[in-house]
Amino acid sequence: MDRVPALRRLDHALAGAGACYTGRMAEKDAGELYGDAHVASYRETGGEFGHLWRGAPTLLLTTKGAKSGRSRTMALIYGRSGDDYLLVASNGGATDHPQWFKNLVADPDVELQVRDEVFPARARVATDEEKPAMWQEMVRHWPAYDRYQEKTDRPIPVVVLERS
Repeated sequence: MDRVPALRRLDHALAGAGACYTGRMAEKDAGELYGDAHVASYRETGGEFGHLWRGAPTLLLTTKGAKSGRSRTMALIYGRSGDDYLLVASNGGATDHPQWFKNLVADPDVELQVRDEVFPARARVATDEEKPAMWQEMVRHWPAYDRYQEKTDRPIPVVVLERS
């Protein structure tokens, strides 16, 4: 039996149940989780319950607090550009950047968890040349980013996370 079509059938079946098959594990969408509960579930299950959030892929970003110096972890929607991971510092279209963005500007050395893999990375803001393609990648995962940009006068940054 050809394994790939069988996995595709399983993926479709699980997708109908709010989950997807990645070839390693069945993932359940954690769309009802927020904040610390999302982070805890993601960590406890190696992303099996938490990697998908309302259909979008999420990772865990750990930064050092710009003022406190304490570690802060957030579950955030991500995309990819080659080997790099992408985030959007939208803050829902608020007039100010999210705190996690301020933290990584102060100290760009961060830790990522993507599914069950944890690794160090270095953050930077996408250049003006890179941003349009990266923005489109992120909108593909979360179309509301376009609406968020319309709500605010600040240019919403795309963050590039390069594995250290």
